[in-house]
This record gives sequence, structure tokens and C-alpha cells, in this order.
Amino acid sequence: MRRPIRMPAPQSPQPITHYENFPVASWLCPAQLRAPIAAIYHFARTADDIADEGDATPEQRLHTLQTYRQDLVATSAAANSGATAHEAPSVSTQWPQVFGPLGVALRTHHLPTQLLHDLLDAFEQDTRKSAQAQGYATHAELLDYCRRSANPVGRLLLHLYGVTDDLALQRSDAICSALQLINFWQDLSVDIPRGRYYLPQEDCTRFGVSQADILAQRQTQSATNLIASCVATARASMQFGSELVHQIPGRAGWELRLVVQGGLRILDRIEALRYATLNQRPTLRWWDFPVMLWRAVGWSL
Repeated sequence: MRRPIRMPAPQSPQPITHYENFPVASWLCPAQLRAPIAAIYHFARTADDIADEGDATPEQRLHTLQTYRQDLVATSAAANSGATAHEAPSVSTQWPQVFGPLGVALRTHHLPTQLLHDLLDAFEQDTRKSAQAQGYATHAELLDYCRRSANPVGRLLLHLYGVTDDLALQRSDAICSALQLINFWQDLSVDIPRGRYYLPQEDCTRFGVSQADILAQRQTQSATNLIASCVATARASMQFGSELVHQIPGRAGWELRLVVQGGLRILDRIEALRYATLNQRPTLRWWDFPVMLWRAVGWSL
């Protein structure tokens, strides 16, 4: 799970030290859902940090992720035991600040735990691919990674909001995958030196972009055309998913509007750079937020 657009981290029961691409559990969320949303956030963020931060070796990261998964299994079993909050068996974990609130959310809201396991599958995959300097052969393979690294978060939120119809799930997946793809195309200049390759090989071949050009971060015209195509695909996915804002009630719908507009605004920034993100990382400035808010309001007029 990567971090596309840097926005201030939210109010929540646990201190949050990262910046995110969307306002997690902010005041826009229904008050009764802030705690479970924050619990999901901390679960995903901690796992992402295990996979992505510090100086651990890939083997150490994978071992720690496996321990983290075992704690998820134990926490899920305790939450589903049928016992009350006071009677539920305690879970010994290295991350009590994560699995304590998550256990409450699992017990109270019956979160589908497979989605949490999907996130861990994605983090493990990213760790292995980075260790082996491997990329993705096809766009379909990259989308399958997004299915596990990004889409579960949207589906968990829809579960909390009580929105379960198939079209809403499809639109949520489209938004989450788009956010993940936007992150990739925004962060090419950062990811490539770290051995993270997300431009699909089939697309590179189609546009005549060599692996040598990618590794050297040469912004050739072919590379520019490739990135422009990737941006267009992400924008189309976001635009399809954006209709979901009309299905989410109340303030949560407004939060989703800002999430979508944040992703679209980053795409605007990439286009303003003429897609030269092999060497530059576009970011949002304070003056982008009034634009995002104005566009979000326009949806409701």
C-alpha cells in the first residue's frame, strides 16, 4: 500500500505520524465509525511500514509480516469467539496498539477478515518483487496487485457504511485502483532508484521503451507517451468510480468527493509536467485544495 497524495493525517484514537493521500477518519466521517476506520488504517499502515521502512532485509520483513499475520488470525479468532468484550480471550501481540482496536472493530462491525489478509498478501508480494528487482509483465497483473493492495480498504469502508451492492463495490474498486496507479505514476522518480518497477513490460514494449531507458530514468518521447497512456487509464478508472460519491450518505460522501478530487488533481499535476515523472515528483500545494473543494461542491449542484 503506497502513499500517493500527502494530506494531513486525521484525528483518531491513536497518534498518526504519516501523511496520506486521503483524510482517514477525519471529522467528515460519522463519529461512530471513526474508531473502526482508524483501526483499519493503523493495521494497514503498520504492515506497510514493516514491508517498506527501515533497514531490515527482505527475509526479515517477510518473517515479521508472517508474525503480523499470525496476530491477525489470533485477533480474528478472539473477536469471533462469541464472547463479550470483557470475556474475549486476550491476544498476545507485538503490536497491541494495532490489534487491540482492530479486535474491537472486528467484534463490533464483523469486518470481513479476508480483505485484511489480502492487504498482507500484497505487502509480501511487494517485498519479494523489490528484493528481486522484478516488475509486472502485464497491466492485468498490475491490477491484480491493486486488487489486494488498495481495493480492500474501500470495501472495508463500504462494509462500515452498510453499502453492499455490486455496482458500488465495482466503483469502489475503480477508485482505489486508480489511487494506487496514480501513486505509481506520481512516484516513478522515487520508486525506480529503490528497485520498484510498476510500468508493465507489455506497455513498455508497445511504446518502444527499453528497460535500459527505465533504469536510467531517461525521459524519452516514447517514455512520455507511455506515461501519458498510463495516466489516461488511471483517470478513466477514477471517473468511472466517481459516481460512488452519490451512493455514500452524509459527510462520508463529502470525504469521498475530496479523495476522488485529490487523485484527479495529482493527474492534473502530472499532465502539467508533460508526464516527465521519471525525473520529477509532482505534489499538491495549498492552492490545490480550494480547487478540489470547488470541484467537489460542483458534484452536488
